[in-house]
Amino acid sequence: MTIEIDGINKSFGQFQALRDIDLAIPDGQLTALLGPSGSGKTTLLRSIAGLENPDRGRILFSGEDVTGLHVRERRVGFVFQHYALFRHMTVSENVAFGLKVMPRRERPSKREIRRRVRELLEMVQLDHLAGRYPAQLSGGQKQRIALARAMAKRPEILLLDEPFGALDAKVRKELRRWLRSLHDELHFTSVFVTHDQEEALELSDQVVVMRQGRVEQVDSPLALYSQPDSRFVFNFLGQVNALSGAISGGVLRQGEAWVRLPESCDDDDAELYLRPHEVRLTQEPSRDAHLPFRIEAINVIGAEVRVELRPDGWESEELWEVGITHSAFNARQPRRGDRCYAVPDVGHLFCDHLSEPKTLSWYESAG
Repeated sequence: MTIEIDGINKSFGQFQALRDIDLAIPDGQLTALLGPSGSGKTTLLRSIAGLENPDRGRILFSGEDVTGLHVRERRVGFVFQHYALFRHMTVSENVAFGLKVMPRRERPSKREIRRRVRELLEMVQLDHLAGRYPAQLSGGQKQRIALARAMAKRPEILLLDEPFGALDAKVRKELRRWLRSLHDELHFTSVFVTHDQEEALELSDQVVVMRQGRVEQVDSPLALYSQPDSRFVFNFLGQVNALSGAISGGVLRQGEAWVRLPESCDDDDAELYLRPHEVRLTQEPSRDAHLPFRIEAINVIGAEVRVELRPDGWESEELWEVGITHSAFNARQPRRGDRCYAVPDVGHLFCDHLSEPKTLSWYESAG
């Protein structure tokens, strides 16, 4: 089922939570609403569910205007961050609850309810815990039960509000993979709220970045990360190194630091953004860049080594971060306090005369 948001506005007193939201959510896809606190993502999710009534605009499910429909009439499943399970009910009773309180003419038979609950518990791989109470479950198990309960009424749309926010990192990762697998198997339309960039990029088919009640950018995870439309999106999606200054003669300068751009341009106000994996560390400056640093910290994390750098001899309040391979680290054995130089391979230029950021590459000049 497709979801179309047409000019939605929503205010709470003097605070405007949503501002002229236009958004299309494709059928059968998993869409993430991503943004900082106060960006409006949860208000938008609740508006889709029917838990909030917009002040202006429309919400359509597969072309049908549902703006005025009560939440019970929208065939939407909702999963809350803190599970909202009934503590006095067993796991199977929690899953069956939504079915048992349906209007009599729509309510399945007791036998059908038992069958559906059994199937759902098997689906979330917790059928062996049917007789337990929520207090006897782990956080990950509670979230699976909450998902099974949301799906009991066979909703056409599944909405999840920070579904993994209350879980530790390892359980979050396991549940993300599980939900993605389940979604691929059942092909329902899903929308979930998160402030976790990694979660949004790993789990979703489409990411909606929100800021101050507006949609900043909508794109696939890969396109969003590699081609952000604005400085906000670039900064919000992961670590970024920035060089700010004026461009003259094709060279961007910030104090004693400079980078020669592979494409000539001039501008008084420019910023060059570089992801940690788009920068190399050398012991000498290159012909294209003079970016001296002192190594501030070295963190061995997973498949790479992250090196934190403090600008040496030029003004910058922010530390830079560069990711290097374990083999490169072992070959060079850099240590805290060592002097080094950053060399850009790929960068993203923001400046006044460009309507959108320009991606630059130094690979050709390096060769």
